[in-house]
Amino acid sequence: MVERKERKGSYTAPALDKAFLVIELLANNPQGLSASEMATALGRSLGELFRIVVVMEDAGYLQKSLETDRYTVTYKFLDVAYRATPARQLTSIAIPEMQALARAIGQSCHLVVPKNAEGLVIAREENPGVRGFALRLGASIDLLRSCSGQVILAFSPTATVDRMLDRIEALRGTPIGRAALAGRLSAVREQGFDMRESPITRGVTDVSYPVFGFAGELLAALTIPFLELIDGSQQVPIDDARAMLGETTRRISELLGHIPSDRATA
Repeated sequence: MVERKERKGSYTAPALDKAFLVIELLANNPQGLSASEMATALGRSLGELFRIVVVMEDAGYLQKSLETDRYTVTYKFLDVAYRATPARQLTSIAIPEMQALARAIGQSCHLVVPKNAEGLVIAREENPGVRGFALRLGASIDLLRSCSGQVILAFSPTATVDRMLDRIEALRGTPIGRAALAGRLSAVREQGFDMRESPITRGVTDVSYPVFGFAGELLAALTIPFLELIDGSQQVPIDDARAMLGETTRRISELLGHIPSDRATA
């Protein structure tokens, strides 16, 4: 059963609470769930939940599989998030640069923003060639294990990082080795990027740089999952791809109004 968090204050909206619980439940079950499975997981009766699910489906936020009768979340949530947050400006500026980068290096790239206790892929550009590796749009990223996550944690304010780590610990139920993590994040900040073997895919080396906003705040991490081919026929070496990624993130940041510290003091 999904644990329900008690909200502070005296105002309640039971139907809205149930809708939020459905969204969170389906976000953690991307394969989808039937209405009865959702009712069981949430400890609700099918009758009280079914009307909520139908309304959300009619509004376009959920979709039902004709084969399995399971519901999944649609990309409408992502569309609303684009239009209601700075993500829209970020992606409109970043995507042309990402397209140019993918063509120049023959590798895919993806843009990740922080989202509570994880990262979220809000834009991606596939390798234009016949071989490649890419993450799907809307994929969740582990902040502790991924290259993108290390960059997000390394360049975010300390208070923000503490909140994210608290949420991760609450979800996992186990403490994080924060002293060791702080050492790794310090090294990432010192070199200005992170590069590591993929913790999931063999033959892929992840390279990630931060994207900054007008006030110098961390907005996203732009990452290349560099696929090394056995015959060495990749378009550019990984060190060249890393340098080009760094230039791309610098341009995106400047287009967003960021002035690097070395230029600001010149």
